[in-house]
Amino acid sequence: MTVYEKLLESKDDEYRQFQAKLVPNIEADTIIGVRTPDMRRIAKEVFNSEDKDAFLTELPHKYYEENLVHFFMISMIKDFDECVANVETFLPYVDCWPVSDQATPKSFKKNHQKLLPYIEKWIASEHVYSSRFGMRMLMNEFLDDDFKEEYLEIVASKKGDDYYLKMMVAWFFATALAKKYDETVKYIEERRLDDWVHKKAIQKAVESFRVTEEHKEYLKKFR
Repeated sequence: MTVYEKLLESKDDEYRQFQAKLVPNIEADTIIGVRTPDMRRIAKEVFNSEDKDAFLTELPHKYYEENLVHFFMISMIKDFDECVANVETFLPYVDCWPVSDQATPKSFKKNHQKLLPYIEKWIASEHVYSSRFGMRMLMNEFLDDDFKEEYLEIVASKKGDDYYLKMMVAWFFATALAKKYDETVKYIEERRLDDWVHKKAIQKAVESFRVTEEHKEYLKKFR
């Protein structure tokens, strides 16, 4: 049974309509309508089958859910070099924010030194979703013990008019305000972000349960 056939078995037409509204920048007829737990289950089944390699080299895929299953499978690859090679092959085919945002390779966690140059390359990419993925990996992996202030500048200097790109910059800074407030708040105080991103980052920080009430009140002054 192909991945497409497996996905069809879990098809939900009502959920398909919901997804089509959630991801308006791709064609609705490329959405099957499969919930995330089912896609993760299918990804695990295929990853542990003899069909794994064939599916991972079968690009481009036609359906939105096939892309999600693909990235979920990449995330299971334990060897860092193999995993990142698959990420690099797949990123140019990512065409929407959910595919960019839902997968987090497990092998990245223990390989930060090797990962960082890739992240910088992805962020610098002109391809919106490669850049978005790079920023999300920097946010996920480098805002804790391995944090350096220079990482804030890498994201702040990323310019572009695409909504999903700007939203990722705002999301990154809102998260940084929650985790590394003292280093990050300077970007708000000095208005070093584009105006739209600046306001959206404040909005998301104010909405976050991880930002203290005191910090929220201070941030509101810069809206």
